[in-house]
Amino acid sequence: MQTPEIELVIFDCDGVLIDSEIISSKVLISQLQEVGISVDFKYFQNNFLGRSFPKVAEAIRNTFDVDLPTDFEASFKLRLFGAFSSELKATIGVFDVLENLSIPTCVATSSTPARVRKSLELTGLAHFFGRDVFTASEVKNGKPAPDLFFHTAEKMKADPSKCLVIEDSLPGVEAGLAAGMLVWRFTGASHMQGLAQAGDDSIPEVRVFDKWSKFFEMAPALKQQKQSIGDISGR
Repeated sequence: MQTPEIELVIFDCDGVLIDSEIISSKVLISQLQEVGISVDFKYFQNNFLGRSFPKVAEAIRNTFDVDLPTDFEASFKLRLFGAFSSELKATIGVFDVLENLSIPTCVATSSTPARVRKSLELTGLAHFFGRDVFTASEVKNGKPAPDLFFHTAEKMKADPSKCLVIEDSLPGVEAGLAAGMLVWRFTGASHMQGLAQAGDDSIPEVRVFDKWSKFFEMAPALKQQKQSIGDISGR
């Protein structure tokens, strides 16, 4: 499959750049148990993955007919940041991709600004993106709506049709496709283990890959060409 011309790579954060979703699920499942709600990791995957926390909280209220404590989100963030400080890591191999990309990159995430900033700092990824980090708090509708990706392309002055989105969750994949962007699904983080690796048959145009070492195999044109000693000396 030939890769069309790409001028910007847009990375999701959780489950793509950072291996965070197992940690998030443990914290949320434990907190829900304290208010009498019992869900497992499979439920987390199917209902919460890739969505902003306000959307997750709204789904919990509606599904379980419960009034969550007013400090539920603040408590979740506090516990999550504590767990991140000791457990969070970048996904294996992502540094090599970011260090060798030949075109601009940015982040578009359902995380809050504070959470994504903390996540990128803890994992040593912040310097790759600088201020080019965009969150669902900046748009009216989060993923699976395309708003965040359109907003990101506009801020980065990129043509949506020439953007490559890297996502792990189906809401993120759907959002990227709805924005008219090329979408690849990364399934190499811990929370994707045990899931079918062949991709979703309903979205055949989405490539699925489970190792960052495969990225430049799929898109060799996006890799920086290193100068040889002869090139540098002019020989």
